[in-house]
Amino acid sequence: MSDVSAAVKIEDISSVKKKLSFDIPWVDVKNELDTVYRKVGKTAKIKGFRPGKIPRAIIKSYYREQAEEETVTNLVNRYYWEALKEKEIPSVTPPQIEQNGIEAEKDFSFSATIEVEPSIDPKDYLGLELEREESVVTEEDLDARLLEIRQMFATMEDLNVERGVSQGDFVTLDFSGSIAGKVLKELSSENYLLEVGSKTFVPGFEVQLIGLKKGETKTIVVKFPDDYKVSHLAGKDVEFKVNIKGIRIKKIPEIDDNFVKNFEKYESLDALKTDIRKSLQAEKQRKIAAEFEKSIGEKLLTKNDFDIPESYIERQIYFMMSDMQRRMVSGGMDPKKAAEFALKLHDQFREDATKNVKIALLIKNIARKEGLTVVDEEVDNQIREIASQRAQDYESLKKSLVKDDLLDNIRNEILNRKTYEFLSSKATITVPKAMSNG
Repeated sequence: MSDVSAAVKIEDISSVKKKLSFDIPWVDVKNELDTVYRKVGKTAKIKGFRPGKIPRAIIKSYYREQAEEETVTNLVNRYYWEALKEKEIPSVTPPQIEQNGIEAEKDFSFSATIEVEPSIDPKDYLGLELEREESVVTEEDLDARLLEIRQMFATMEDLNVERGVSQGDFVTLDFSGSIAGKVLKELSSENYLLEVGSKTFVPGFEVQLIGLKKGETKTIVVKFPDDYKVSHLAGKDVEFKVNIKGIRIKKIPEIDDNFVKNFEKYESLDALKTDIRKSLQAEKQRKIAAEFEKSIGEKLLTKNDFDIPESYIERQIYFMMSDMQRRMVSGGMDPKKAAEFALKLHDQFREDATKNVKIALLIKNIARKEGLTVVDEEVDNQIREIASQRAQDYESLKKSLVKDDLLDNIRNEILNRKTYEFLSSKATITVPKAMSNG
């Protein structure tokens, strides 16, 4: 039995948490303390003594606290790390150390509480009963995408018929809002462009513009919501004087051969439609694949229940908050406000974070159990594909990935994909009834 085995006792607090308790004999503590004092004595500077010639008692009177702290650190590190190695304990968090320091002639005791990755033996993952939609692009899908494209090329034109404001019109107006006769500057504007029906104004404002004609003036009253973000307006009745200065309509171009001239790459309307169908098909396939993968994860969770380290959940929540913040910033939000908003979502992310971690651990252990592996050639092929998509040089991209220590990420992505493909190949897959009937 090694010194470490003799000194440590291991207690399972839960399936993912252990407490290692160490009791180190005084003789070993004294040896370490002597070593530290000798080291300190070589560099200590005390008036009246030459370095390396200072008596132990003098060094102790000046450096006792420092020497004992260093001794504790050395003992804790040595015994803790040797115990993990010897007992093959897969710690996933830094240890929480508890100790009361060194006492002369007494054994030194300390404990280390750690989280460990759960030992998982996945069950019932073969023969999963799953549904997967067929990737079908309908005429309705094509028409909807064509409408989106037409909207991108829409123009604004002045209304040239005698009628009032309608839903979808773009109205230029002056307005001034007041409470109890006092005009509020923050509720007043000139030449304001508003899309009627966009719901960008306080509820009840836009609908009261319908029917008004160009040049008309009207006073309308709007009650602000009780939970309105500006406190002095919340729940208040605000009187608006509005003047319609202009009405414009969005003119959407027709889809014909003339419209195709907006795109250099297409020679005909059919060529445009063919390309759109391909794009829609690829989008649907990606969406269906993601939903199918998600359904595999959900099925695995119903058949496998286990605890996971809290540190894994917190790490996943952090990734989710960071991703939310990044997307909000890319959408134009101030980085500081985006960070504050993402932070408030911490608790809301917990359930999905827990699921994601459990599914990832199940996929990892199914791959291990089935002997699924990834060879270097597969990693290289993936890097070549990424390089092609980014129009980058393969060699420079690989060097960058190696430098940033990201090759394992690619390897894990490939292994995950292979594991999902394996589970799919062993599953019973049906098309949803609504799809098959259609």
